[in-house]
Amino acid sequence: MQNVDQEIFNSIKLGDEKALEMLFHDYYEPLCQYAFSFLNDREDAEEVVQNSFVRIWEKRKEISIQTSAKAYLYRMIRNSCLNEIQHQKVKSQHQELTKMDSSGMEQASDAMAIRGELEQKIRFAMEKLPEQCRIVFSLSRFEELKYKEIAAQLNISVKTVENQMGKALKIMRQELKEYLPLILLLLENFLDP
Repeated sequence: MQNVDQEIFNSIKLGDEKALEMLFHDYYEPLCQYAFSFLNDREDAEEVVQNSFVRIWEKRKEISIQTSAKAYLYRMIRNSCLNEIQHQKVKSQHQELTKMDSSGMEQASDAMAIRGELEQKIRFAMEKLPEQCRIVFSLSRFEELKYKEIAAQLNISVKTVENQMGKALKIMRQELKEYLPLILLLLENFLDP
């Protein structure tokens, strides 16, 4: 039997399609069973075996069999199955990363929309502050100056800065009270890793 398989391979090397059909007919079903033992999927197993026979035909002139034809075929199927398993793992990982990226992008765009809306509401609320309140609030919250620095810059007392900030915060809280959930949502998105 081994000599017959060797002769079939030699005929295939010479371009004999009938020899390939004979080899396919003899080994197709057992090779599919063998591939199925790796892949646990009948269609994938059949595809691996069919592709292997196509490769045999395409590379027929380069084939060099050191052992039996049967051992060569089984080793070829085993390697193809292992490659397929690796390919499926990579494909699965890629799909997971793609899902994570798209959900991350959605969250980022949601956060940007919320932030934009909130910034607009803060600007409107600030417009309702008396002028000195607005200046003190801006210097404190946006310029991050200490009360003492604000007092020096505006040539007013620290006590006046404290009073103006108290008034500004009271008005801002009143104006933005319905947007507190947005503020919390925005903070949550920025604090998540």
